[in-house]
Amino acid sequence: MPEASTVPSTPPPPASAATGGAPAKSAPQKAMEKLGLARDIDLALHLPLRYEDETTLTPLDRSRDGDTLQCEGEVIESRIEVRGRRQLLVKLRDDDGAQVLLRFLHFYPTHQKTLAVGARVRARGEIRVGFFGREMVHPSFRKVDEQTPLATSLTPVYPTSAQLPQAYLRKAVASALRRAPLDEVLPQAMIPRGLPPLRDALNFLHHPPPSAGLSTLEDHTHPAWQRLKFEELLAQQLSQQRAQRERAHLRAPALRGSPGGLHERLLAALPFALTGAQRRVAEEIAADLARPQPMHRLLQGDVGSGKTVVAALAAAVAMDAGWQCALMAPTEILAEQHFRKLIGWLEPLGVRVAWITGSIKGKARQKMLDAAASGEATLIVGTHAVIEDKVRFHRLGLAIIDEQHRFGVAQRLALRKKLADEAAGAADSGAPGAGPLEPHLLMMSATPIPRTLAMTYFADLDVSTIDELPPGRSPIVTRVFADGRRDDVVEKIAAAVEDGRQVYWVCPLIEESEALDLKNATETHAELGEALPGRKVGLLHGRMPAAEKAATMAQFSSGELDVLVATTVIEVGVDVPNASVMVIEHAERFGLSQLHQLRGRVGRGSVASVCVLIYTGPLSDTGKARLRAMAETTDGFEIARRDLDIRGPGEFMGARQSGAQLLRFADLQEDAPLLSAARALAPRLLDEHPRAAQLQVERWLGHKTEYLKA
Repeated sequence: MPEASTVPSTPPPPASAATGGAPAKSAPQKAMEKLGLARDIDLALHLPLRYEDETTLTPLDRSRDGDTLQCEGEVIESRIEVRGRRQLLVKLRDDDGAQVLLRFLHFYPTHQKTLAVGARVRARGEIRVGFFGREMVHPSFRKVDEQTPLATSLTPVYPTSAQLPQAYLRKAVASALRRAPLDEVLPQAMIPRGLPPLRDALNFLHHPPPSAGLSTLEDHTHPAWQRLKFEELLAQQLSQQRAQRERAHLRAPALRGSPGGLHERLLAALPFALTGAQRRVAEEIAADLARPQPMHRLLQGDVGSGKTVVAALAAAVAMDAGWQCALMAPTEILAEQHFRKLIGWLEPLGVRVAWITGSIKGKARQKMLDAAASGEATLIVGTHAVIEDKVRFHRLGLAIIDEQHRFGVAQRLALRKKLADEAAGAADSGAPGAGPLEPHLLMMSATPIPRTLAMTYFADLDVSTIDELPPGRSPIVTRVFADGRRDDVVEKIAAAVEDGRQVYWVCPLIEESEALDLKNATETHAELGEALPGRKVGLLHGRMPAAEKAATMAQFSSGELDVLVATTVIEVGVDVPNASVMVIEHAERFGLSQLHQLRGRVGRGSVASVCVLIYTGPLSDTGKARLRAMAETTDGFEIARRDLDIRGPGEFMGARQSGAQLLRFADLQEDAPLLSAARALAPRLLDEHPRAAQLQVERWLGHKTEYLKA
């Protein structure tokens, strides 16, 4: 909706004297809260998306088709016309007598009042020159008089919502800029040379002069932008490095395997040899566990690189030392995959494993809870049910979170709190009066993280990377088909099934409607059942009871089912070596890392495997880039790099699920020099100017520092 100067930003109505209640909030105020604009500093850091030049007027007779300009004149005609739909048509004549038609397809009574015949109006928009002369469609406009001054700086256009008009937001930001505490907190010697003071940088970015180069403003290379990026990166690095230092003062049990103990016996019993990368990261983890400070390590590796066995070896070290280990996975299917593998490896060695998920009820659940609380079970595997209040551990020494990015931030924080509570309540096996011991924490992710991301988002984590796949894995060929060739795809999977292979057919989740998810999956299930007579086609989706899901997955794993139609519940953890074909329907709806995860469900045996991506056009540029990347590489680290290019760091790292984007301004690839400077400066600032470091973190992150701990 174009703004009009005749519509003031109205304050909220006063509280009722009779009720004595608090003043009611206006719609714009509520919208500002929803955008996180609660403090003056929040508004000061709410930077424009772009700018409009309202500092000059252009005579209409000098305008050309396609020009975006601002003109001023008298309304000589204003009428509503119906041509299939109602339109407001307004003729404006400038002081030289040239005319332009202002066309509004959506309008309100206030528009008609402001644009009445005889009114003097300033309008800005794109000129279109057609058969009937000059025209602007939906220009911004305002009522003026001959003395109304022109703007002296470029006009900011802010990210906003329908309930928050630009005029209201501009006034709020300008007011907040005057009040916000923007005094320098950093020592002058620690600010990179050539960067302006913070207050000057923000004033410039909100109200740049007409001479400011729009290109450097829009590509964020202007020194004012560089100052903000540096400030943000420094606050983030300070928070992470401070968390790392705080952890260094905590105490944890020093866990070491004994000669001939569980760790060595597990290594000897494994039916395969570890890769060099697996041995290296297992040694890194074992060295951490042997220290009396809590480990805080991320284990990352590509799909199928063998992270589970590394986790099992870490668990064996903890249990060998007389402590318990808890392993938490985001879904029951993934948790059960771990459960079955760990039982197969560890139960023959005398380890008791407890299984705790939301679907286990009654006596069976209580039996597992008792086994964990008494210490009878030394390994506890489950979903987020593991962090429920009723779950107690006897002597928890190590917690492992698989696919940590798929847990909500609130869940990850709850686990950390539970670990702290367990430590506070546990009996210390060390010296008398030494205080509680905190468990070690190992997080795993099958989404490889580019180095710049690991440096920034995981500055308080040690990162171990499995960069080698086990030998004997079959190559995966990726093919891309348009939806019109769906019948060809069905023929290909029929041939694969005829050859004794098994097939996944994945249907996308539609976030807005579980009913549509189910309809899509069930229709595909029925269609494939008809197209493959005599073959068994299974169905797996999120609405099925856990027991039914487990039964269906067990049938597919044992070879009873030829084809499994599923939603993305099979994205991670499922390991069926005989499955050699993966079909992903509506592939354009999936993120790149998710497509790579799904593709990783095949290629687990010795037979060459195929991943088929079916898309429905037209494809966006992002959709084309994703499918092109999938067709060109199977390297998870290259996939991660391209994913970072396509999505940006915030979305790549799951900032959406956290509800708090941690980097708003900096770009980790373009701003690598600023990141390096911030990383180098953070420890000096913490050591020499701790108060300045605290103020910097509070200014930029506020309550979001909690998210960094997750």
